[in-house]
Amino acid sequence: MTREIPDEDVVFAEIADRLRERYPQASPDDIRTAVDSARQHFGGAKVRDFVPVLVEREARAFLDRSR
Repeated sequence: MTREIPDEDVVFAEIADRLRERYPQASPDDIRTAVDSARQHFGGAKVRDFVPVLVEREARAFLDRSR
């Protein structure tokens, strides 16, 4: 049984889209900064399965603090 690994760039673009909907007052630059910062934080993770979930949570926390 093979499992298809999604392209992380596509996954993070989808996260940014969800964050734009959730935080309409945030600028596109703020969204990009939040996702990029969180992505860098988990960049060295050896197990990648949960990285998108962790990135989205950290980006949301960043945007919540920025309100």
